[in-house]
Order: sequence, then structure tokens, then C-alpha cells
Amino acid sequence: MLTHIDSQGKAVMVDVSSKPPLVREAQASGFIRLQAETVKLIEENLIKKGDVLTVAEIAGIQAAKQTSQLIPLCHPLQLSSVSVKAKLTNEGVEVVSVVKCIGATGVEMEALTAVQIALLTVYDMCKAVDKQMEISDVHLVCKTKKPLTDEPINE
Repeated sequence: MLTHIDSQGKAVMVDVSSKPPLVREAQASGFIRLQAETVKLIEENLIKKGDVLTVAEIAGIQAAKQTSQLIPLCHPLQLSSVSVKAKLTNEGVEVVSVVKCIGATGVEMEALTAVQIALLTVYDMCKAVDKQMEISDVHLVCKTKKPLTDEPINE
């Protein structure tokens, strides 16, 4: 049985009103491959658009907060925490996001959206100097849910 389809086969937002609020966390990561010259420009903060890693991290945080406006059947969530880290490597930039909330549904879409937009921001900021960039390996690393108390989860 598909959860996002009603009895007439139409797309619907899942009703999560009967689910208990849980502490939910998701981690996602991804990578953008860059030319060695581009890596050096980022490292030396010589990309004309500015500090690539910091701007990408901020863009990822903003994106996580906007996920339900971008993905039609995604629930709007009150996020407790969004962390986006962009790390420069010899081959490009690795982005890792961790998103948390207390709610009735998970935050994996927010974590994945944060990574995607952070990587696209790197692409945008470097496109004038690197025509061979490649975004890859975007995936959910893990997701967890825990009760607010030590009581067992009845889900």
C-alpha cells in the first residue's frame, strides 16, 4: 500500500496527526568533484563570488528550512537544528548535513535538500572557472527517532 496515494489513486499528503512526537535526526552527504585549479582557488579564497564553503553552508541551512515549499507532499516541520559542513578535499568539496526536530515525521528530506543546495551553491560560485564540475554521491547516511522520554515508542 502506497502511503501518498488515496483510494482514487491521487497524490495526498500523509496524515501524521496520530503519530507521537519523537526526537528525529537525519544525516546526509554528497560531493562535488572539482578541477585541481578550482580547489586551489577555493582554498586561497580567490573565487570572485566570495567564500565558497561558508556561503554553501548557509545556503544549505536555508534550504533545509524551505524543504516543504520545494517538495509538494513534504510536511512543514519546525526544525530544532540544522548543521551543514562543507569540507574542501584534493578532489572537490564534501558536504554533510545533520537536521533535527521534534515531530511526527522524519527530517531526511530536509537533510538531503540541505546537501543538494549546498552543492549547487558551490557549482554556482565556481562555474566561471570550472566547466567540468560533477555532483555525485548524494545520499541519506542515517536517520533516527527517539522518544521524548524513556517511555517505549508505540508506532
